[in-house]
Amino acid sequence: MEGKRLTVDGTAVTANASSQSRVPREELGEVAKVSRTVREYLAEVGRENPVTDPDDREPTPTSAAARYVSATDPEACWAGKGGPAVPSYYDHYLIDNAHGIILGVEATPARFRQEMLAVRRMLDQVRGRWGICPESLGADKAYGSGEFIAWLLERKVQPHIPVIDRRHQTPRYFTQEQFQYDPRENAYRCPQGEMVRYRGLAVPTQGYVYRTTESQCRGCPVKRKCTRGANRKIAVSWYEPARQVARELVNTAAYQQSRRERNKVEALFSELKQRVGLRRVRLRRLWNVAEQFYLAATAQNLKRLARWLAQREPTPTFCTS
Repeated sequence: MEGKRLTVDGTAVTANASSQSRVPREELGEVAKVSRTVREYLAEVGRENPVTDPDDREPTPTSAAARYVSATDPEACWAGKGGPAVPSYYDHYLIDNAHGIILGVEATPARFRQEMLAVRRMLDQVRGRWGICPESLGADKAYGSGEFIAWLLERKVQPHIPVIDRRHQTPRYFTQEQFQYDPRENAYRCPQGEMVRYRGLAVPTQGYVYRTTESQCRGCPVKRKCTRGANRKIAVSWYEPARQVARELVNTAAYQQSRRERNKVEALFSELKQRVGLRRVRLRRLWNVAEQFYLAATAQNLKRLARWLAQREPTPTFCTS
């Protein structure tokens, strides 16, 4: 195990709960025919799985995953990829690229935000347990938030991760690159020479907001190429310097190597479901699910250990008589 190049990913595993068990969160107590023991159980579920995580900046309370829970296993969340959503958990793996060894395992409810929280915990665990300080971390675009990339750079870990970038989602309009930034004014200059000035913070989206006035855009000859609103707005991420570092890594040989090695974690998930047979968990509640994920990962690591031992050259023996 080298521990220099790591990869992280997660896969959804169906919970031991029927998709027909979905009820509104506020009706769970009534559906469960609440006794004192069940009340304590539901209170514990509420403490351990709040509708919105303390660090969660996604508007999850309005989503179906937040409004509904399973009466059978309230800690599972609805998730679906290419099919109907079902109660699920995420199984997160942190692996060593050199040998495909699983270094970290985390079980979480199947919420998007849990991916970043899980990889942080796993990286902290391998650092504290084995002193592993990786040089790089590979992942898919789901992990490409500016906040997480900045967190990695603070720890001297190169983020080999595609950046989540929405700057080019509206190509029919002028992109941000066509606005020239003036650091002295802390403002952008539009293609027509008007100043797009700083207006404040956008906390939910973690960005700085720059905006023109309506009078500036009124009568502009190229307004149709710039915006369909009354004025032009530019949003710049708080973590733009870190995002730019991640973009510059894309063309490096190390990044391309990490990208090729990401298939190793996909192969482990394929083995988990096809060979180990863990398409659906057998137990309920998060701690029981976590035990199943740990045992499955242990079996996968033992399989690789047996293969490694079988490939070792036999030690020569000498006759002493």
